[in-house]
Amino acid sequence: MVTHRHTPNSSAGVSSPSLADVGVIALVPDVWGSPWQPRHQILTRLSRYFNIVWCNPARRWRKVWTPNRLQHRAADYGSALVPGLTIYQPEAWLPAIGRPAVLARLTMRERLRRAQHVLRDRGCRTTILYIWRPWYGLALDVMDYDLSCYHIDDEYTFSAVVKAPIEQQETRLISRVDQVFIHSPALLEKKGQLNPQTTYMPNGVDYQAYATPHSEPADLQPIPHPRMGYVGIIKQQLDLGLLAALAEQHRSWSFVLVGPHRSRPELTAVIQQLSHMPNVYFLGGKPVDALPAYVQHMDVCMLCYEVSEYTQFIYPLKLHEYLASGRPVVGSPIRSLQDFAHIIRLAQTTEEWSTALNDMLTPTMHSSTQVEVRQCIAREYDWNTLVARIARTLCSRLGPFYMERFESITANLLLH
Repeated sequence: MVTHRHTPNSSAGVSSPSLADVGVIALVPDVWGSPWQPRHQILTRLSRYFNIVWCNPARRWRKVWTPNRLQHRAADYGSALVPGLTIYQPEAWLPAIGRPAVLARLTMRERLRRAQHVLRDRGCRTTILYIWRPWYGLALDVMDYDLSCYHIDDEYTFSAVVKAPIEQQETRLISRVDQVFIHSPALLEKKGQLNPQTTYMPNGVDYQAYATPHSEPADLQPIPHPRMGYVGIIKQQLDLGLLAALAEQHRSWSFVLVGPHRSRPELTAVIQQLSHMPNVYFLGGKPVDALPAYVQHMDVCMLCYEVSEYTQFIYPLKLHEYLASGRPVVGSPIRSLQDFAHIIRLAQTTEEWSTALNDMLTPTMHSSTQVEVRQCIAREYDWNTLVARIARTLCSRLGPFYMERFESITANLLLH
């Protein structure tokens, strides 16, 4: 089953991919309607260059007849039409199977064959296999493709031990694919030597969306200033205990959390505690195109992660979104944020956070000069720029014919 989806602001004036004879089969870990992640941002923009099939993950065979609520959540987070992007939902009779291996191979082969058929119907004769998780490595052996790549945007073991060895499944995948993209400095240091065709590709921002002024959202208006805001998925990597301590210490500050929260036992107690505090506000998940307005109407934006061996590997998606809005930012001293210590404040203890947040409320930190400095940095990480680099890299790996066409397209865009 296939449907067509797109993101607002992603394809104004674009009628079809520039290199429409090239197709990408994207093996992703979540259905299209889930909260937006880097893969949503990248693949929607990559569809300007190539035809894309976003393959929703096949359901486990034991759950295949159970209603999948995520399938109906697209409207919660934003979806619209983009020429070149197709969503493929594996049929119920092609579930994900672990064993026996022969059946697992057969069902994956058929799912990929159907995804590739979508590309063939759109005139694609060249196929890029774009893998987003190590467990999709089997695809390398069950289909024909012209180029393979693997995009690493997390430490998928979620190991608490930094020096834990790379799992064999991922090591084999990294070494076999034609191209690797890695999103954080720490992961690049850990895994970047396994394949000579490895490119550092940090997370980015829809700069125009976050830099363009938006009206204050209705549910934010009653919340008093100053507002200390976090906009993103509320997950176990956040230091919610720190937030509780800060909210207790600063009763005149409002702590605003915008985003869905994951149902994890370790989060339940502290979320309940925070929910009962009069100056803490949970506003829930919002459509992707509504998020910039919330960020813009915070007084200080927070990247309040626990400093752990795992969080050293992450690259917060919201870093450049905060900066593009011009808001002051305070974050934990995790590895990826340390490179931005010249533009954001880093804090670890409750006392350090208290001081940093207070300092960021001063008029100087909200001056037009400071706003421009932050936005200037964020502009360098616009998703359009980053995805153009990905497209260029893929074309270079496909060969001179595709690289020449890409360069021609880029030159024409500059002329216009």
